[in-house]
Amino acid sequence: MSVKIRLSRAGAKKRPFYHIVVADANAPRDGKFIERVGTYNPMLPQDHAERVTLRTERLQYWLGQGAQATDRVARFLAKVELIKAPARTEQPKQSAPKKKAQERAAARAKAEAA
Repeated sequence: MSVKIRLSRAGAKKRPFYHIVVADANAPRDGKFIERVGTYNPMLPQDHAERVTLRTERLQYWLGQGAQATDRVARFLAKVELIKAPARTEQPKQSAPKKKAQERAAARAKAEAA
């Protein structure tokens, strides 16, 4: 049985609140879980003390048992130095102009400079 440390959504419509739970990897997002180990309230300011609360001793136990944290939870755990910070992958730049548009813009800039 593979175990994940992940977010489980709670709260009202357009007022998100998440519980950080230890759950079986095959269990539904908001369904059955093994243990609740913290909370995350994205509605609070980033520097607020209660934005992320963690039960570090239980998290250390589950990480020792081989539980894998999801990307978002891994960032929380890295902030309190329970795990090494995950490598941030390069985000795609879908909104950037494509090759031909970049060439046209460079040609326009060159013409304006002359």
